Amino acid sequence: MTEMVSNEKLLALAAEARDHSYSPYSHYSVGAALLTKDGKVYQGCNIENASFTPTICAERTAFFHAIFDGVRAFSKIAIIGSGELPAFPCGVCRQVMSEFCDGDFVIITSNRDGSRVVTETLDQMMPHRFGPKDLL
Repeated sequence: MTEMVSNEKLLALAAEARDHSYSPYSHYSVGAALLTKDGKVYQGCNIENASFTPTICAERTAFFHAIFDGVRAFSKIAIIGSGELPAFPCGVCRQVMSEFCDGDFVIITSNRDGSRVVTETLDQMMPHRFGPKDLL
């Protein structure tokens, strides 16, 4: 049975993950909390690099940790940044979501204090995405 994790709890776990961010260049820290369909949560934070290309977003850190553990079924993700606006996933992170998630996957984004929260599905955020189905 799937454990129910509220959006508020998932945002709190994303904020906790944000505290682990390594962002000395942009000074923009991001945390993510990814909920699997079986109720487990994987956290991630952004990790920057002086040469920028090796930098990884919080969302991909969470996804790649779960994928390493063999998980392939996801329900929703909460993403919280350190800015005034909600922290929407970048194009690369959206593409990773497209690889592993259905269109009803829920993406919850928030600004630093949780006063601005936006909730959308992957279909709403990326309606014409490329994924495994396109290779058939």
